[in-house]
Amino acid sequence: MVRVLLDDVINTCYGQFDLYFGEGHGLDGDLATTFTGQVNGLVGAASGMGLYVNLARWGGGSAVRIVLLEDAASLDSGEWEDVVEVSVVIPPGVESCWDTWAGEESGPLDLPAGSYRVRVSARGRDDGRGDGEAAEGVVDWYLLEFWPAPVQPDAIVRSTSADAAYWHRSWGSRR
Repeated sequence: MVRVLLDDVINTCYGQFDLYFGEGHGLDGDLATTFTGQVNGLVGAASGMGLYVNLARWGGGSAVRIVLLEDAASLDSGEWEDVVEVSVVIPPGVESCWDTWAGEESGPLDLPAGSYRVRVSARGRDDGRGDGEAAEGVVDWYLLEFWPAPVQPDAIVRSTSADAAYWHRSWGSRR
């Protein structure tokens, strides 16, 4: 069973899309600590308070879909250009939410407490940079799949865009 938690075009600044669990915010302003101990540079999960998802497009709208699965997601046959996995633990009794830079857009996420593996898949990252930044309509797409699983180290499952390679070098490789 797949439960859709969010399926929308998200307008952001600086490509910042955060998921956070409980009071406060998943990103404390220090990206280095958000990616500490990780190999990937697209999704920071090291804070333990949420996820920082680095969208390619610094402004404008990016398509974001978040789903909750009962079991591990199967890997697609190549539809997604860049795929990383991280783990998160949502404590009991806290609300899960998402937001963008400075809380310009936000909303709740119906994620129950527990330990999850999160696969973040992206396509169009290179199209969202440079000239694509000012393009009309959506040029980059993201799928976040949550399923119950024990905590594991993050992983780069697939990396084919130049944009993802840049961020893996810049913020990843901290393990």
